[in-house]
Amino acid sequence: MSWTSTKVLVTGAGGFIGSSLVEALVREGASVTAFLHYNARGDPGLLRYADPEVRRGVRQYQGELRDPQAMRQAMQGAQIVFHLAALIGIPYSYAHPSDVIQTNVLGTLNVLSTARDLGVERVIHTSSSEVYGTARYAPIDERHPLQGQSPYSASKIGADKLAESFWLSYGLPVCTVRPFNTFGPRQSARAVIPTIIVQALTLDRIRLGALAPLRDFSYVTDTVSGFLAAAASERMIGEVVNLGSGREISVGDLAGLICRIVGRSPAIEADEQRLRPQGSEVERLLADNRKARAIMAWEPQVTLEDGLARTIDWIAAHSDLYRPDFYTV
Repeated sequence: MSWTSTKVLVTGAGGFIGSSLVEALVREGASVTAFLHYNARGDPGLLRYADPEVRRGVRQYQGELRDPQAMRQAMQGAQIVFHLAALIGIPYSYAHPSDVIQTNVLGTLNVLSTARDLGVERVIHTSSSEVYGTARYAPIDERHPLQGQSPYSASKIGADKLAESFWLSYGLPVCTVRPFNTFGPRQSARAVIPTIIVQALTLDRIRLGALAPLRDFSYVTDTVSGFLAAAASERMIGEVVNLGSGREISVGDLAGLICRIVGRSPAIEADEQRLRPQGSEVERLLADNRKARAIMAWEPQVTLEDGLARTIDWIAAHSDLYRPDFYTV
């Protein structure tokens, strides 16, 4: 697929994956509108760290995901819509489930309804591996049951099913990509890898939630290439695909690996305040990525070790953005 002059809207463009996707699209020649959550400072979020040439090539639209008028204005003329905007903090969802449900479910409904009304050629909807909950079998393929083990995961299940319904009910050309744990430069300390790295670089003790859960991590450039491949593949319409490495590692072993790369050996311990409520902890996530390989010729390119080294370098160079002794929800 040629992206040259293709008109694209990216919701959640100021976020971790969204800002990297915007960069990739601009470099491919797309005409990109970045939908950003309104703030009085005109803050573009993590797009501020994009190459200046990239930022100059992006139209920024600030609004509210749940506002139909704002979405219609932003989406006007778009051929392709990448919908990444969401409230993603799992601990935040325990405290504010209504906010998470309204943003992630009603916001997605607004995106889908507007895309249907405006005749958008393709919507790429973003899911999350959290919708699977603890693996009932592994590796997890797209037929695995969905389990709402947190208000966040329940909100994403609802959003995913809305996307499915708009394909089946209205023929909206929508597909769903389901990233497992994405990491890389710019990611906030809300996520486990930056949390470990910041503490490993600066403290004598690393405090985490549960250490035993197993996760499947993908470097951000691999996740972004999956989004682009989903938009380009005609076989993806109406489909759901996992984006994951197919490799699992426990949180505790991940912390040990990061410490070895950093060259320090702080103590690693579980912190009670960071533990998920009983019944909510997802014990194992391991992607079966064979469907993505088969129908959109996607496969990960960056190893966990190489991705961690790149991420450590970026965080070390931007240490002022992180608070090592603060638990970010």
